[in-house]
Amino acid sequence: VVNAAFWNMGENCSACSRLIVHHAVEDALMTRILARLRDWKTGNPLDPANHLGALIDTEHCKKVAHYLEEGSALAGGVMQGAYLPPTIYKAEPDDKRAREEIFGPILSVITVQSLEEAIEIANDTPYGLSASLFTSHARNALTTARAIRAGNVTVNCYGEGDITTPFGGYKQSGFGGRDNGLHAHDQYTELKTI
Repeated sequence: VVNAAFWNMGENCSACSRLIVHHAVEDALMTRILARLRDWKTGNPLDPANHLGALIDTEHCKKVAHYLEEGSALAGGVMQGAYLPPTIYKAEPDDKRAREEIFGPILSVITVQSLEEAIEIANDTPYGLSASLFTSHARNALTTARAIRAGNVTVNCYGEGDITTPFGGYKQSGFGGRDNGLHAHDQYTELKTI
């Protein structure tokens, strides 16, 4: 587990984002993440210089603002009109930002002591669309990918696969079926036994 970070996500990249990271690599990883965020500009999404656009409307801004706590963010945390820069908080597993669907650029960072604890926290959610894990240990990658209750699990990358691989979630994520791949055909067929 020593060189591992586990990123468990809910419905999509901005729905219920939490980074579950082993304590041994947390400081180095957070230093790199925070350094990278310095280059992220928030503004008109049609301007290629910007990385993040506005939230969708006033009601959504109010909903996302409900999750902000001034002064406690490691990065971001201050709404600027309809714009919220990428915001990072240190969180406990039961923190509302780490458990609820925000649909905003907020990342909750949860520190763990072991692979088993990381898996337990990753699975302790009503959501399970996708998860990504990052590790240099192949055995830990396979063990963790099998144990995480999500419809898609990627290792050392993030993606939904391609058109040939099924895409869909577990638990409250998704609609119970699968997009892409041969499994998508099940949505367009109706079985009958006579």
